[in-house]
Amino acid sequence: MLEIEVEQADGYMLCRPVGELDAYTVNEFREALGNVTAAPRLLIDLSAVPFMDSAGLGALIGGIRRAREAGGEVAVACARPTLTRLLHTTGFDRIVPVTETLEGAAAALADHADGPAT
Repeated sequence: MLEIEVEQADGYMLCRPVGELDAYTVNEFREALGNVTAAPRLLIDLSAVPFMDSAGLGALIGGIRRAREAGGEVAVACARPTLTRLLHTTGFDRIVPVTETLEGAAAALADHADGPAT
């Protein structure tokens, strides 16, 4: 079973799936991401996801693509070593910031919103 918490936080939209992201739950996750990809800044918190398969990863990448196409920015927070390793191994962390904490991901979004340092 998968629950998805969505809330407006300070300066960004937060999407937090709670449960496994796999072929059985991916449609629910995909739908939730589709509802928030218009946000200018989207933070996806994977800290409550104990397992993610290729279907979940594909939905995550698709949601990020839609957010970017809408002109938004995305960051991911993930404190689970197995998922973090998956995101690094697949090169996911090269397309969006991946941090261990919610605060770190929020800071990455804020830094991007402020533009590059000069």
